[in-house]
Amino acid sequence: MRKRKGMCVLWPIYFDANESRALRKVPKDLAIPRPKLEELCAAVRQLGLKYEAVEGAAHPARHWDKTGYVFVEKRWPKTVLMKRIALLMKRARALAHRKA
Repeated sequence: MRKRKGMCVLWPIYFDANESRALRKVPKDLAIPRPKLEELCAAVRQLGLKYEAVEGAAHPARHWDKTGYVFVEKRWPKTVLMKRIALLMKRARALAHRKA
């Protein structure tokens, strides 16, 4: 993984309600269980940000779990960006459960 100017890296594990706070980067009330890369991309798209998904990559702390990650345009501070994305992912998951 290479750094990209004006972009930040977001892993699905940052939004996982089942992870410890050390790996989860958003508050537990905004996190969802086992988030998918597709859900993360959909939330970023909804915010209208440029992004690039990288599939098949593993977070260093979970090297056996090839979840992938996303390079996201850094329009806001990373903590603000992650909270906005987490809220959108949580809403989308809630809507999907209501429809099912």
